[in-house]
Amino acid sequence: MTAETRICVGIISGAFGTRGEVRLKSFTANAEDIASYGPLLSEDGQHSFDVALIGEAKGGFTARITGVLTKEQADALRGTRLYAPREALPNLPDDEYYHADLIGLKVFDTGGKQLGQVKTVLNHGAGDILEIQIPSSADSVLLPFTLSAVPTVDLRSGRIITDPPEGLFPDA
Repeated sequence: MTAETRICVGIISGAFGTRGEVRLKSFTANAEDIASYGPLLSEDGQHSFDVALIGEAKGGFTARITGVLTKEQADALRGTRLYAPREALPNLPDDEYYHADLIGLKVFDTGGKQLGQVKTVLNHGAGDILEIQIPSSADSVLLPFTLSAVPTVDLRSGRIITDPPEGLFPDA
């Protein structure tokens, strides 16, 4: 499975208890759906995990995953990102996007000037934020991913059109 055919749906945030349970943070729209997408793969594709949610924990769930029987095994998986095959995930409405589809898109202003490229998508609870890498610079800009700031996302042409707040982008 390649990066184009899989989507990151969660991360193992550590052990829970002493019998191999893990704390699991879900990135899915309906958090509990993470367990319904079939076996989940590690980022390198070397490990496959069936997930069974067993409870809730601060910021996520407690879960049992195949092959993990001890606290030490669960601790060793801390930080492991879990991926589902794209075809196992639901189709999205026209105005919603998987973060993986936005990363790498070129960003243009409404006048056609290229402002940068989407480096990552952040979400700290108040909505998505696009981190835009400025061309020929180590700097990046954080752009709210709202309809007013990003009126157009064109996945086919690999571009985003933005009407950013004044002064957000240098020389824009």
